[in-house]
Amino acid sequence: MEKSIDRRTVLATGALALAGAATRSEPAAAQAGPKAMFPVPAVTVPIVGEPDVFQVRRIYCIGRNYAAHAIERGSDPNREPPFFFQKPTDAIQNVKIGEVADHPYPSLTKNYHHEVELVAALKSGGTNIPAEQALDHVYGYALGLDMTRRDLQNAMAAEKKPWEIGKSFDHAAVLGPIHPASKTGHFTKGAISLAVNGTMRQNSDLEKMIWSVAEQIAKLSEAFELKAGDIIYSGTPENVGPVVKGDVLLCKLQGLPDMSIRIV
Repeated sequence: MEKSIDRRTVLATGALALAGAATRSEPAAAQAGPKAMFPVPAVTVPIVGEPDVFQVRRIYCIGRNYAAHAIERGSDPNREPPFFFQKPTDAIQNVKIGEVADHPYPSLTKNYHHEVELVAALKSGGTNIPAEQALDHVYGYALGLDMTRRDLQNAMAAEKKPWEIGKSFDHAAVLGPIHPASKTGHFTKGAISLAVNGTMRQNSDLEKMIWSVAEQIAKLSEAFELKAGDIIYSGTPENVGPVVKGDVLLCKLQGLPDMSIRIV
């Protein structure tokens, strides 16, 4: 009798041990398969009034979207359709409200330019989005700077080569925090300006944009499938110009807090 009890006990104990081993092995099996050799951190932007952050998928920029700026860049705003370029997401430099953030003067250039812009952040997307429905996809807005190595851009353009080197580099996409459109409303007009060391350089109004934010989204969605996480730099007014180390830039947009950087 004792032997049979011992045998049943041993069998039951062994079965439980095997079951436990199988249970413990499941997470390891679930983790099997390829994994990233060099994990890349997500690029995020703070959201005003929210604990969560906005994860950026792509950065789109529209070129020459104010008539006066198109003219100063040698284009005819009455004939030119909208055109877009992209910046890498890790070119973003987040700037907090109320701070003057240090912004490094980049390599290779001797003609570094400022371009202040309204930035739209998308919560959804699609293809062939009608302009009248485009703003439904906007989560919020921010103030941004499309910083440009102008001499490199011009040199590439003169040779009819891609000018990414002038636009797509480290810290080239300066960005303030995102403000939900549910709190700010949508921006179709309002003063936008940039001053360098207290002297006004750029001074215009959003209503002077050739293509509105809604129209930009519609046009972009004809060429790309837009998705949540996409942000759009909506173009800069005239009087872009050079900055040097030590300059302090103050960006203003009616309806949003100021944004400021120091070139170092």
